[in-house]
Order: sequence, then C-alpha cells, then structure tokens
Amino acid sequence: MDKLKKRIADAVCSHIAGMEGVPAVPAPAEIEAALEVPPDPALGDLAFPCFRLSRTLRMAPPAIAAKLYEKLGKAPPQGVSEVSCSGGYLNFRISDAYLSGGILGEIAERGRDYGAHDFGRGKTVVLDYSSPNVAKPFHIGHLGTTVIGHSLKLLHEYAGYHCIGINHLGDWGTQFGKLIAAYRRWGDRERIEKGGVDELVALYVRVNNEIKAEEEAGKTELADASRAEFAKLEHGDAENLALWEWFKKISLAEYEKTYKQLGITFDSYNGEAFYTDKMPEQVEILREKGLLKLDNGASIVDLSAYNMPPCLILKSDGSTLYPTRDIAAAVYRKRTYHFDKCIYVTSAGQSLHFAQWFKVVELMGYDWYDELYHVPYGTVSIGGEKLATRTGNVILLRDLFAAAVEKCRSIIEEKNPSLKEKDETAEAVGVGAVIFYYLFGNRMRDINFVMDDALDFNGNTGPYAQYTYARTSSILEKAGPFEPRAEKGALEEPERDLIKTLSLFPEKTAAALEEMEPSVVTRYIIEVCNAFNRFYQACRIASCPDGDVRAFRLTLTRATHDILGRALELICMKHPDQI
Repeated sequence: MDKLKKRIADAVCSHIAGMEGVPAVPAPAEIEAALEVPPDPALGDLAFPCFRLSRTLRMAPPAIAAKLYEKLGKAPPQGVSEVSCSGGYLNFRISDAYLSGGILGEIAERGRDYGAHDFGRGKTVVLDYSSPNVAKPFHIGHLGTTVIGHSLKLLHEYAGYHCIGINHLGDWGTQFGKLIAAYRRWGDRERIEKGGVDELVALYVRVNNEIKAEEEAGKTELADASRAEFAKLEHGDAENLALWEWFKKISLAEYEKTYKQLGITFDSYNGEAFYTDKMPEQVEILREKGLLKLDNGASIVDLSAYNMPPCLILKSDGSTLYPTRDIAAAVYRKRTYHFDKCIYVTSAGQSLHFAQWFKVVELMGYDWYDELYHVPYGTVSIGGEKLATRTGNVILLRDLFAAAVEKCRSIIEEKNPSLKEKDETAEAVGVGAVIFYYLFGNRMRDINFVMDDALDFNGNTGPYAQYTYARTSSILEKAGPFEPRAEKGALEEPERDLIKTLSLFPEKTAAALEEMEPSVVTRYIIEVCNAFNRFYQACRIASCPDGDVRAFRLTLTRATHDILGRALELICMKHPDQI
C-alpha cells in the first residue's frame, strides 16, 4: 500500500504544480502522510482531505478537490481504477488488478517478511526491560515492562536493527540489608532451597512488618541491624556477599521459568551491582565540570533551569543513588555496544527520574544524550489498590498463567479432546490470553486488573486471534499442495477487504516502532482476524469448484496465515496450528 500511496501523492503534487498561480507546491511526503481511509467504503479506498492545502493554495477545499479531479479523474494513477470528489475530499478506489496481482502478489512472494523493513540495517539498539528486583517474585506489575520491552525488541529486529536485550536486575540496595538481617534471625537454608523465592518473599514481608511494628513502639533495633548488614555487604563482607549471590541464584531460577513461558531470552543480566565500580568515574566528571553542588551534605545537580527538581548523585554519607548507577550504566553500554538507541521500558512513575538523568548526561557533554529513550507505561492495580510486595498485595504471574492455562485445558478437553499436544496448546493459549489482554490497549493506560476480563475468551482476545490462525492452518493443511495464484478478475468485497487489511502490515509495524507502541500491532491483529473470518464465511476456499479461484483464495489464506503468525510473534505470542 505504501507504493500506491506514494504514486498517488506524486500525481497530486504534479497536478498542483500545473495549476496557474499556485504560490507553493507541497512535498509528496506531506500528501502521502495525509491520505486516509474514508468512513464509507462506497466513497473509495483512500481519500485526500484537501482542506490541508487550502491555506497554501489560497482556495476552498471543495474547489481544490474539483480542480484535482479534472485531471486525475481522466487519468488516474496506476493502480487506481476510479477517482471521485466529495466536498473537500478527493477519493481513490484501488483497482482489483492492483490488489490481487500487485499487493497479494508481493505478499505471496515475501511471505512472513512482508511487513519487515530495512531502515535499521547497520544500527544497534540496546533495550533495558523486565529488570525485576532480586528476591521478589514476578507479579502482574512486572508484565508491562517485560512484554512491552520484548515486543519492542522484536519489532526493532524486524526492521533490521541489531538488538541487545538487557535485564538490569535490581540486585543492590538497602532491601538486601533487610533480607540478610531477616535470614539471620528467622531463615532456614534447607527450607529456602526447597521453597525458593517464595520463602525469600516471606522473610522480606516479615522483616518489613517487624520494622514497622518497632517504629510504632519507638524502637529501631531491626532497622539499625538491616542498615548494618547492607553496609557490610557494600564493604565486601564475605558472608554477606555469599548470601547475596545465593539470593540472586534462587531468584533467577524462578524468573527463568516465567521467561521460558513467554519465550524471552536476554543478552545480559548485568544488574545494579555490576556498575558499582563504574560510578566513581562519572562522579568525578561531574565534579570536574562543576555540575555537583552540595545541598544539606548531599551532592546534587541543579536542574532548576530546566524546570526539574535537583538530581541526587550522592547521599550525605557519600553513597550512590539510582541516577548515579543509571548514568554509569549508560556510559558502559555506549562504550560496549556503540548503540544508536538505548531504550528503557519502565512505569510512567519513573518518568521524572529518567528526564533528570538524561539531562545530566547531556550537561556532562556526552553527545549521544539524544539516543536515550524512556518508554513509560501505566500502572496496574488490583481492586483499585496499588501493588506492593512488602504487604503481599500481588497477583503472581505464575499463578495467573496457571489459572489461564487450566481454563484453556478444560475448554480443549470439552471441545477437542482428541487434540494432540494438549498441554503445550493450553499453555500457549492461556499465557497468550494474558499477554494479549495487557498489550491491547495503549501502553499509557492504567489497568485495574480483573482476572475474569483477562481470561474472557470472547471478543477481541488472544484466543480469538490464535483460533483464527489455527483456522488458516487447518484450511491449508486440508487443501494440500497447490500452485499459488495472486491474479483474479473481479474481486468479491470480502476478498478486497482482506487484501487491503493485509496490505497495511508494513505501515503498522513502522507505526508501532515510531510510537514505541506494541498495541498498534495487537489491534491490527484483530483487524486481520475480522477481515479473514468475513472472507471465510462468505467465500468457498478449498471447496471452490473453480480451480483458478480456489488457488487464488488459498493464496490469500496463506498470506493471512503468514502475516497473522508473524504479527502474533511480534507481541510475544505463540500460535499453535491446532486448538
């Protein structure tokens, strides 16, 4: 569709240039970007709103449309069968020959690569996402950064970028002092080895509750002990370092189970602790450039000139903070990976934090400051209450996935008990249902998580998309070998609609990247499913008695199969051939 839009834009600009007294001719890219789909299909397949040119051409939109129609109506651009004007709109109907032989022919030739781009070729992108805190379980609040981040990685790879996925583990900080203090008081090694991260969470919740109770009683014994244990850890105490490494090992074993279900791997697990010895260099650069100021003993970078609070670099006791670590990490990644983009996927609540240290990087003189991107997303709550590990108000991802998978398994047992690989299919559909639910809306949308809604298998859901994909697989399998055929005379409306929808895939993947918004692909998947199912209901495919029409419709079905499968993969979803 992009090629046709460019052809239309070139033709419009050419005719504008031929008008008398035109003060300026718009760029073809401006016309191309303004082309839209008319609300009524009877008007055409594409429309140009001429009001966009009224100021430039000093004419009323209907007059512009009429003048352009005088020329284009007689000689439509190649691939356009009819041009019309309605009010201030110039409408174009795509020819059936272009839709079938042109667009479908290209999809049939490129297959699963039809929506791919090459504008990322030779460029590197670093993506920092997921990044759970060690010794805490994966809960629904971690799903956003994990699936949004990985989907963006897949989309960048699809556009030709070389991608580095980094899991910046939260493996440092005062919480480890609390956990070590709790383990020394109440921990049991054998019990933790058996219970895994759940036992670590229980200790963490208990120590926080005990500290809170002490504070209410005017005591600080446990809080003081926790700070002392972290201080020992920071100074390299062998016993505390061994405990810290053990906590990490237990946590990663748990996280890997979830990543396996999601089909996610990382290139690096370097967490906060990795950058401890890399921060002093950056602090010294800040000093040398005169950017550090003392504020009640703490070292800050004053950002008042940029309408932001000060960025804290060092506490009054000289210890570092998150901005210090993030700056050191960014410098290390630039030196190591030579990135063209470094993307951070975290909750919108951290937007100020990223804006602050991005600005500090700029003030430090690093000329790659504009290659840093923060991709925020909305919050997740349960029953309107904010998630919090320390209080235990969470829905663990493993429990959520288990519930979804169990529901899928029961449906399969009822509807298709003879299905092979029932367990694998149930997991693919159950986990996919949760992912699709999360990625369907704009990433900035706040979600009040409701289990029943996530596992609703009707409507615009993951199971509906996966079932549609499985339907295309079944049709193609039952049809057997066939000679692909993209050409057809007059197209029936469901055929036209499906080809037009499939033709949008390159635009959708490009838009998803431009907006850093996987939901563009998720919503497009539903458009493809709806268009294919209308086609399936209206047109005989494998059973069509006309051999040429049968081959054409099977080619169209395979095109849907390829694009739908690839689109599902781009949002971290599996697509079983049978459900």
